[in-house]
Amino acid sequence: MDLLNEAKQVFNSEIEELIKVRDKIDNSIHDVLRELVETKGKVVVTGIGKSGIIGKKISATLASTGTESVFMNAAEGLHGDLGIIKKDDIVIAISNSGNTDEINLIVPVIKKIGCKIIALTGGKNSKLALESDYIIDIGVEKEACPMNLAPTSSTTATLVAGDMIATLLIKLKGFKQENFALYHPGGSLGRRLLLHVKDVMHPYDKLAIVKSTDDIDTVVMAMTEKKLGIVCVIDSDKINGIITEGDIRRALKRRDVFFSLKAEDIMTKKYFYVDVDCMAIEALEIMENRESQISVLPVMDKNNRLIGVVRIHDLIGKIK
Repeated sequence: MDLLNEAKQVFNSEIEELIKVRDKIDNSIHDVLRELVETKGKVVVTGIGKSGIIGKKISATLASTGTESVFMNAAEGLHGDLGIIKKDDIVIAISNSGNTDEINLIVPVIKKIGCKIIALTGGKNSKLALESDYIIDIGVEKEACPMNLAPTSSTTATLVAGDMIATLLIKLKGFKQENFALYHPGGSLGRRLLLHVKDVMHPYDKLAIVKSTDDIDTVVMAMTEKKLGIVCVIDSDKINGIITEGDIRRALKRRDVFFSLKAEDIMTKKYFYVDVDCMAIEALEIMENRESQISVLPVMDKNNRLIGVVRIHDLIGKIK
């Protein structure tokens, strides 16, 4: 057996079936999406077996992208879990055949509660399809399973149909990265999208501050004491420049005059800085995406006043 070829054939089989399912999508999707956008309740996804597992994923994707959703196992629904369904909810019922007993037993109750039903099914003439308000045809002609028995292509088609619904709702509801981050605060993505410069910066009272007329000894002492890799040159409450460790190393090449230099002689007048409300990931990109990396940046408020500094080490430790 050519296992490599067989492995690729599984992908080919499922891709072929996905294309067929894709081509069956028609204008009724407008009505489905309208119902989902306008509902005042939640989206209850229900199924059993492999369809139930896919249903859990669909519900989780909806919930994490701004659509209130819960999953209800159809069998458990027969024994009390139907209580989670309210009149304003919409139910997405999943059954490849459309003749799953547990699903069809709860459909009359769901309709009595007053909910609209969206069927994800391959049985267009099945009992579920006939009882539902909307149908998304996820029927496949052939499973990837060599016996054409185990749910493979059919579950993939169902999963993609759920992703389609969630993705379109993201666009219709104007769901943004910031919203996504709120639902994922524990992961690296959440930190990237929620963390601002102000959350990691070193505040003004921790900075090394000198005047432009201060001598090089004062500059070096300030740099050494604060250990931030930057000295800010401020006159009359205005920052006129910054001095980094690199500036001091370059000044050391002028050994004959080094100890007679003033802060203004070695400071960088045209420097990069970030706004206090800047995303931390944006500040990191400013530092890294350069021919010569920057290791520390001044942080300014809306009135262009210095309020802190942020180091590349602070950002990398929080974001990456």
